[in-house]
Amino acid sequence: MLAFIIRRIITTIPVMAFVALFVFSLLYIAPGDPAAVIAGDQASPADVERIRASLGLDRPYLVRFGEWFFRVLQGDLGTSIFTSLPVTQLIGQRIEPTLSLMVLTLILAVSIAVPLGVVAAWKAGTWVDRAVVGFAVFGFSVPVFVIGYLLAYVFALKLDWVPVQGYTPISQGIWPWFKNLILPSITLGTVYIALIARITRATMLEVLQQDYVRTAQAKGVSNRDVLFLHSLKNAAVPVVTIIGIGVALLIGGAVVTESVFAIPGLGRLTLDAILRRDYPVIQGVVLIFSFVYVLVNLAVDLIYTLVDPRIRY
Repeated sequence: MLAFIIRRIITTIPVMAFVALFVFSLLYIAPGDPAAVIAGDQASPADVERIRASLGLDRPYLVRFGEWFFRVLQGDLGTSIFTSLPVTQLIGQRIEPTLSLMVLTLILAVSIAVPLGVVAAWKAGTWVDRAVVGFAVFGFSVPVFVIGYLLAYVFALKLDWVPVQGYTPISQGIWPWFKNLILPSITLGTVYIALIARITRATMLEVLQQDYVRTAQAKGVSNRDVLFLHSLKNAAVPVVTIIGIGVALLIGGAVVTESVFAIPGLGRLTLDAILRRDYPVIQGVVLIFSFVYVLVNLAVDLIYTLVDPRIRY
């Protein structure tokens, strides 16, 4: 098992290096001259050249990448063009809302989607199964911002049960923190719940046809034990896979969700940086999101060794 873990960690190193190269290249594959975009329409050629020099655009590409990558390894993601603050400081100020939103969304999604998928498989062909499949289709079809505006209108504006926007730090209390995040979490988690529920249902349908399940039922094992102790354990590998892949949905959806509910997180920071052409901030946030996604997939691979020991070899 230790050898498997070491191999997986080693294979992530070139992936992260490629991600770093791609993120660095964002500044140069963007349309037009980045220095001219940053300087604005009224800038003189001297202003543009000064910005090019400050960004290092007058030096060879590989030299610039090497210097930037070396600074990244030291924890330096550069300085914001718009605020003149270190990018790491800006990310540190915004990371708690985004982490809170993603963690709460993940907990809600898994807690709801897995039982829904199991019950739908158990009741295959009934109205329960059709209701779950219908919800999954709805979750995939409706855009995130539409769900967000609908939930905000009903539960925040009409019923006044929760705040319509903003964020309360968890240090100020669990309940205020939860009230601010429950609607954004449901909004962001709808498509995630639909995805996990459908995969769980499909996998459970296959597992429930196995002989050992019928044997357990013939021995009088309760339905709950058959579903959650015998069947779900053997159907867990595809479910764990889709949970890990779904982290990309959370990262992408956080930008829209934080904008709808005015949450001052990394998604909102990214959107503001794009509108301002603040390239160092864009690079820093995209790099952090990319590395998180790579690490989550590494964690999923390691979880496989617990779910299915055969994968270790």
